[in-house]
Amino acid sequence: MTEPQHNKEVVLAFLRLAFTEKRPADAFAEYVGDGYVQHNPHAPASAEASARYLAGFVARFPELTLDVRRVIAEGDLVCTHSLLRLTPGSRGSAIADVMRVRDGRIVEHWDVVQEVPETTASGNPML
Repeated sequence: MTEPQHNKEVVLAFLRLAFTEKRPADAFAEYVGDGYVQHNPHAPASAEASARYLAGFVARFPELTLDVRRVIAEGDLVCTHSLLRLTPGSRGSAIADVMRVRDGRIVEHWDVVQEVPETTASGNPML
C-alpha cells in the first residue's frame, strides 16, 4: 500500500471513530501523534485539549453525522470534503479538513467550515 493510501485510511478511521462511533477521545488516543498541531481557531492547541474539545462538541450534538464525500491524499497530507449535520434534516455545513500524517499518526490539522445555504448563485451544490 502506498503512503498516501495508508494516510487516507488513517484519517478516515479517525473520522469514523470520532464522529460516526462518537468516540473522539478514543480516536485521538489511537490516531493522533506526538507534537500534534491544531489550526482550528476554536480548538485548543494540544492533542489532549483538542480531544476534550471535540468530545464536548460531539456530546452537545448526539445526532450529528459526518458524511465524507471526497478524500484526496498527496505525500503526508490528506484532505477530506464532508457534510456535517448537527441535527437530522438540517442543511448542515460543508467542511474541508486537511491533516498531516506522520508514521501512521495525525500530527497536524486545519479545517474550513461553511454553512450550506438554501440556494447558491451558481445553482451548483456545495457538495
